[in-house]
Amino acid sequence: MPNIKSAKKRVKVIEKKTALNTARKTALKTAIKKFEAAVEAADKATATAMFNDAVKKLDQGVAHGILHKNKAARKKSQLAVKLAKLA
Repeated sequence: MPNIKSAKKRVKVIEKKTALNTARKTALKTAIKKFEAAVEAADKATATAMFNDAVKKLDQGVAHGILHKNKAARKKSQLAVKLAKLA
């Protein structure tokens, strides 16, 4: 445990950031799972809506520093391929 005041503050800040990043990652994974469930159900309208939501979450993940931009681009491409196969 830190003794210095600034180190104690850093611990608090890091805990808050960790919680926020975990929540954002969870929301991202949930959006992707919803899209994949819509694809499995062969529901094109829902899949399209869920695809747009998943892409938005991926872009937000990059903006917040949770994901690398290339990983997000790769994931978006994979999801787009799944959506195209549904058509």
